[in-house]
Amino acid sequence: MMFLLIMIQIFVMGRIHIMTTFTPVVYPIFVMFHPFFRNKYQYLLLSFLLGLGIDAFLGTWGINAFATLSIAYFRTLIFRSSTSSTTDFFSFSNLQWSQFLFFIFLSIFIHQFLVQTLEFFKWNGILNVLYDILMSSLFSFVFIVIYAIAFKIKEKN
Repeated sequence: MMFLLIMIQIFVMGRIHIMTTFTPVVYPIFVMFHPFFRNKYQYLLLSFLLGLGIDAFLGTWGINAFATLSIAYFRTLIFRSSTSSTTDFFSFSNLQWSQFLFFIFLSIFIHQFLVQTLEFFKWNGILNVLYDILMSSLFSFVFIVIYAIAFKIKEKN
């Protein structure tokens, strides 16, 4: 699955440039939709390797590995902030669509925020960086929601 996501990101999504600037990212799908309550250390290692695989192709020196590992590490917190539930049982099927979409958008936004600020941050261009983060997040959000609907992620336990 990870190898396939890396190939899709590099060879398909990497060729899509919306408004000549914004490239949607889909590889965080692995991090967002990996089953909860599996081996946490294995999950974190696989998330790091996924980001590192993207970095190897893009030559970005660990930026994607850091961002992917960060959203993997904080996924439970992101999930809890998307819901009103205080239980320790996590399931997408228990979420309302608005909560599910908020979880996806917040995960992508945090990922893009980390990638964009580490790669392009300059004090004199802070508004451009924030604009890039927002636009990349929105376009990635659309592609990931299409994926979630196509594979009925919300209905699986």
